[in-house]
Amino acid sequence: MKYSYVPHGVCSQLYNIEIEDNQIKEIEIVGGCPGNTFGLSVLLKGMNVDDAISRLQGINCRGRGTSCPDQISLALDHYKEIKETN
Repeated sequence: MKYSYVPHGVCSQLYNIEIEDNQIKEIEIVGGCPGNTFGLSVLLKGMNVDDAISRLQGINCRGRGTSCPDQISLALDHYKEIKETN
């Protein structure tokens, strides 16, 4: 399933995520710090959705109360909610 999510409170502007069998197949992070967002997308590729959520959830960037990794965890949580209702 392909899924898009608009993050809030961070530099990145959009996450395009492809998930198959509860595994992240691809993630494109639009905007944000190029090196960090590319690194995140490479590290997350092939990772189990639940593992990614537990590793990324709650990471704070510069006192914002959130971060790009935290927003990705929220995006993945939201994906799971949508999947459960369908």
